[in-house]
Amino acid sequence: MIFLIEYERATGIVALQRFDDSKADEAREARLNLELARSAENLSREIVILEADSEEQLRRTHSRYFESLHQLANPDRALGALKAA
Repeated sequence: MIFLIEYERATGIVALQRFDDSKADEAREARLNLELARSAENLSREIVILEADSEEQLRRTHSRYFESLHQLANPDRALGALKAA
């Protein structure tokens, strides 16, 4: 599965689109169009394409897109993750 994420540091994920693996060219074109549109609008957003087997896996491997800065910076969260592993 391919995920196209539009991310803004202040607010988090603005948009999340999913594409089947067979639609990689479509995902890349959507990313380029989004980059061009946001640039023309003078918006500073991170736009990325990531691949994962599922959204759950994506949330584990790229948690910075799905969690607040407070959650990421919380040392108890990191300890809990280590204990669970």
